[in-house]
This record gives sequence, structure tokens and C-alpha cells, in this order.
Amino acid sequence: MAVNVLANENIWFDKCKYDDAEMKYYSQTHDSVPANTPVQNTARNPPATQENGASNILRDIARARENIQKSLAGSAMQGGDGELCSRVTALEKENLGLHKEVEKLRLTLSKLELRLSTVEKSLGGSKPAVCPPGPTHAQAAAQQPVEDGDDEIDLFGSSDEEESRESERVREERLRQYAAKKSNKPTLVAKSSILLDVKPWDDETDMGKLEECVRTVQMDGLVWGASKLVPVGYGIKKLQIQCVVEDDKVGTDQLEEGITKFEDYVQSVDVAAFNKV
Repeated sequence: MAVNVLANENIWFDKCKYDDAEMKYYSQTHDSVPANTPVQNTARNPPATQENGASNILRDIARARENIQKSLAGSAMQGGDGELCSRVTALEKENLGLHKEVEKLRLTLSKLELRLSTVEKSLGGSKPAVCPPGPTHAQAAAQQPVEDGDDEIDLFGSSDEEESRESERVREERLRQYAAKKSNKPTLVAKSSILLDVKPWDDETDMGKLEECVRTVQMDGLVWGASKLVPVGYGIKKLQIQCVVEDDKVGTDQLEEGITKFEDYVQSVDVAAFNKV
């Protein structure tokens, strides 16, 4: 508050210097100082007194600033102290809660120890009996007295041999049944569908006779299908005939050889399409 008041006041701290300069000016121009002038008033009030007053004011201003700084620092310290106090209070509460939990754990541990001691007393402190280890196979053989050679004969050897023979017979019987079952199972035969183009020599070739000759080709695994005449050009037609063959028994080379042997009617044979069935 004091600083704000002083900031609004207009103070002329160098007035004494200007008064001295004015006095020197009048003394040089005139032998006497005019009346009712600031210099005459200054002569009455020496500059030292004015300087002391100004210095007092400056000291007051410095003290006011120092007091303001101290008050500000004190308020900041009070705010920090308040936060520190709140933290300390929270830590004390947490510490109290931890102490309570520790006491609960100690009480539970003491109860468990009491129950354990009670169980041990009820058992009477007796240890469970441990069975002595039995004699090993080597010790038993050493302790067994030597017997006569007649007693070592296995009287049941014949029954063991009969059992082994019976198991062998059963195994062979099962193998035969499995083989018979596998042989009766139908096997998958790979087949293909082939479309053949049979070309004649010219337009005067008898296409009906040509088809009859082609169908006379018979093989194991060959079945002829539908056929048709397809125009080629210049009045010439070719025979397109379809057949189904078994891949393991009939090949395309065999079909071409069987058809091209009719040289009077057939000029060439081409495979137009080949698909797996």
C-alpha cells in the first residue's frame, strides 16, 4: 500500500542542485539575490536539510520494499508449509493403517502356531513307522539253498509252448482275414475321355464306311461313344468320335495305330480333347 502511494507522488529529488545553480546565476549577474525566489528560500533552508529529508524518504521506500518482499516470502512459505503438512498427515494415516495390518498378521500367525502345536500334541509326537526295505533279488538268490537238478525242471513248459502256438495261429488267421478283405475291396480304375478327329482323303470318301472301320478297333478297356461329322472345307468333312479308355490298358498311340491301318479311308488321326474321368 505504501509503495503504491509513493509511486503516485511526484518528488523532485534534484531540486537542491537546481537551487544552487540558480543562486550562482543571480550572484554573478546581480550582487543580491531577489526576494521571494526559490533561492532565497533555499538559503533559509540549507541543502543539507533537504538532502536529509530526501534520504529519509528513500530509506522509507527501501524499508517498504523489504517489508513487501518479506511478506510475499512469508506467504509462499506458509503455502509450502500447508502442502507439507498435508503430506505428513497422509503419511501418518498410511503408517497407522500399515501398523494395523501388521498386527492382524501377527495375530493370525500366532493362531496358526497354536493350532500346529495342538495337532502335534494330538499325534503324540510319534513318528510314522517306516517299513524296512525288502531283500533284493541278488540277496534272495544268495539266501535260497541250492536244490537238486530234478527240481529245476519246468513242468509247465509244454503249456507255454501251446500258448505261443495258439497266439501265432490267431495272428496268422487275422492276417488272412485282412488280406481277403483288402482283396474284395473294389479298386479305383483311372479312366480318360478322348475326342478323336479322323480326317479322310477327300470329299469322295465314304464317311459311313470310315466310321464302321474305326469302330471295328476293339481293345480291352476301350469303349466307343458318340460321333458326328464336322465340315472342314471344300466339301470335306471329318469324323469326330469320342471314346473312354482305361489308362493302364489303352493309350492314344495304340488307338492311332489301330485307326490309321485303314489307309483307303483314313488320312490322319488327331487327339482333339483329352480329359480324366
